[in-house]
Amino acid sequence: QVDLVESGGGLVQAGGSLRLSCAASGSTFNINVMAWYRQAPGKQRELVASTTTGSSTNYADSVKGRFTISRDVLKNTWYLQMNSLKPEDTAVYYCNARGPPFHDYWGQGTQVTVSS
Repeated sequence: QVDLVESGGGLVQAGGSLRLSCAASGSTFNINVMAWYRQAPGKQRELVASTTTGSSTNYADSVKGRFTISRDVLKNTWYLQMNSLKPEDTAVYYCNARGPPFHDYWGQGTQVTVSS
């Protein structure tokens, strides 16, 4: 079992920045993919960014060049640095951790609101 605790959401003006954190505890040795998803009202949950234990990264086209995913191995924590925020980035952001064969864990979600 892996527990994920997110922090760092809030209200920011367009053009501003926020950094989200996701701290993992428990059987983290089962995890090899760490990701951030988001869900806006009335929309499906979508992948924002992911990284692996091999340090490869992947980003949604809508956030490329503005968001950066990173991780601190010693702290079992990964981050989402969000710059140049836009109102359309407003959503609940969830961290996710998964690994073979069926490990898939979610955080409780943190609200990010970007005002215009």
